[in-house]
Amino acid sequence: MKRNFKEELSDIKAFAFDVDGVLSMTQVPMFPNGEPMRTANIKDGYAIQLAVKLGYQVAIITGGNTEAIRVRYTNLGVQDVFMGQSNKISAYENWKKKYGLTDNQILYMGDDMPDLPLLKRAGVPTCPADAVRDVQEACHYISPFNGGQCCVRDVIEQVIRVNGQWGQDLDW
Repeated sequence: MKRNFKEELSDIKAFAFDVDGVLSMTQVPMFPNGEPMRTANIKDGYAIQLAVKLGYQVAIITGGNTEAIRVRYTNLGVQDVFMGQSNKISAYENWKKKYGLTDNQILYMGDDMPDLPLLKRAGVPTCPADAVRDVQEACHYISPFNGGQCCVRDVIEQVIRVNGQWGQDLDW
């Protein structure tokens, strides 16, 4: 019997996210050297930091390769930032093995074709509202929020609420 989305969330112990189109908006200005100027949503950042403090494993798996990505997410407590990943499966498998995770314990959020292999593997595949059609069709949940506009906060908060951890008094 197939479980509904909320039931699947109770198994989640880890989150993995793409950056461009998920943690940042899809349209970004470019520096003169061709490097994109990414934006980061503060509410997504809060949710990532909260997930880490509550003991969830969080990974960033991205094709992007700029120091700003590493700095942003390590400052939020993310220990596993995989950059320059044209084939994201190997990073995902290494991360999974490092923490003894199973696919069913992982929520992955991606937005475009390079994310499809991970979306097909993760227990709970999710995407932002503005993800490409093929990605949306592979997902169990499509956030009502676009990439870079709280879609990450949306899924993290849902997992934390389902697991009865929302509103816990954390020693910040």
